[in-house]
Amino acid sequence: MIPTETREDAARTARPASATTSIVIPAFNEAASIAAVIDALRLAAAWHEILVVDDGSADDTAARAAAAGARVVRHPYNKGNGAAVKTGIRQATGRFILIIDADGQHSAADALRVISYIDEYDLVVGARIDATQASLVRRLGNATLNALASYLTERPIPDLTSGLRAARRDCLVEFLHLIPNGFSTPTTTTLAFMKAGYSVRFEPIAAARRSSPADSKIRLSSDGVGFFLILLKVITIFSPLRIFVPISAATFLVGAAYAAWTIATQSHVTNSSVLLILLSVVILLVGLVSEQISSLRFEGRS
Repeated sequence: MIPTETREDAARTARPASATTSIVIPAFNEAASIAAVIDALRLAAAWHEILVVDDGSADDTAARAAAAGARVVRHPYNKGNGAAVKTGIRQATGRFILIIDADGQHSAADALRVISYIDEYDLVVGARIDATQASLVRRLGNATLNALASYLTERPIPDLTSGLRAARRDCLVEFLHLIPNGFSTPTTTTLAFMKAGYSVRFEPIAAARRSSPADSKIRLSSDGVGFFLILLKVITIFSPLRIFVPISAATFLVGAAYAAWTIATQSHVTNSSVLLILLSVVILLVGLVSEQISSLRFEGRS
């Protein structure tokens, strides 16, 4: 009898998903690397199509992508990474979609490994190992987001912001309205898939380091706050009590502790402690209403 792992690997090799996969590459001023990325992907497998969305680049990104054999869709001006991904999803014709960055950080071999699991999972994320991620500050920022996202989704998330991921196109279309135009597509898709009950796999990959931190289009100081807000927004949509209950509990404990202290020291309860306890009740009730609204969103969902 063939071992289970060997049988699964053989099945993936016998039925390559690449033939029905559209590759979407959002690109903004990536003329230096786009052709090499496309060439590597074309040599790795026979894909359904390779679609480059030129997000209003000022260089010849579009021309080099077309020369390398990709289908190119151009934005008349820079709309943002998320907007480029949404355009790619709308234009793609494959059953599956592989989203990969245009900067050459991800290898074609890793892309093939990620897509090999797409018959078993609805979303496969290329989770970068710590040793290959960027600077220490960025790693700490990503670790903080990962930890918070893991708490909110109740499942370990090793890499929330990886730009390499594969998913079923019909599932991505379902959450298209949630994807922002900026650099939060990975965050939004990961959280939305997990909270909607879809199967998600995190496949370890090694990402190439950038030659300089300045090459990155993501700024930790500004985009980090955006990632955090997107995280809260998506969880509030799908599982609001994960946010409202801790806030309500903390408010209640502060109010109760303050009331106990004033009773012990002043022999009465202050208005402040009463207001804090009432506020905790209001927050909990808002959370319960939000949970009901969240449930109604999925009634009749296919």
